[in-house]
Amino acid sequence: MKAICVYCGANAGVSPAYAEAARALGRALVADNLSLVYGGGNVGLMGIIADEVLRMGGEVTGVIPTALVEREVGHTGLTRQFIVKDMHERKAMMAELADGFIAMPGGMGTLEELFEMLTWSQLGIHAKPIGLLNVDGFYDGLTGFIQHASAQGFIRPQHAALMMSASEPQALLQLLKA
Repeated sequence: MKAICVYCGANAGVSPAYAEAARALGRALVADNLSLVYGGGNVGLMGIIADEVLRMGGEVTGVIPTALVEREVGHTGLTRQFIVKDMHERKAMMAELADGFIAMPGGMGTLEELFEMLTWSQLGIHAKPIGLLNVDGFYDGLTGFIQHASAQGFIRPQHAALMMSASEPQALLQLLKA
C-alpha cells in the first residue's frame, strides 16, 4: 500500500476527539510511509488531516470539484491538487489513486463515499480494503445496522465483513494491511 483515501467531514464536529483523531491518523499515515488522498478541502476534519500530514513531511493529494474551489474551500498547500468537473469525477479519481479507504467521522458525503466503495468492492469492481476509524463510538450505530441488515438477509456476511473497524489509527492501518 502506498496511498490511503480518507473520507471525513468538512466540519470538525462537536467533540475535540474528532480533530485529534484526524491529526493522529495523519501522523500514523506518515509513520507508515503512506500518502493521503482526500477531497482537497481546507475545512473541517479534511483540512486538519491534510495539514497534519503536510506538517509531518508526508504527501497529500487532493481531488476537488470546481464548484468547491469557487466557494474558496480548496486547500492551496497540497503536494498535488486535482480540480475536476464534478463529484462523480472526484470519487472515481480518488478511488483510482488510493490503495485503501478509511472513513472518519463525517456526514452524508462521507457516508455516501464509504458506501460507494463498499458497493464497488461487493460487486468486484475493486479489492481494496475499507475501514472505519470509529472515534469514540461514532460508527457504533452504523456497524450495528450493518449487522442487523446482515441478520435480516440483506447483506451477506462476507460483504458485511468488508467494512473493518478500529478506534485507533494505527490499529486500523494494520487491519487494512493484513
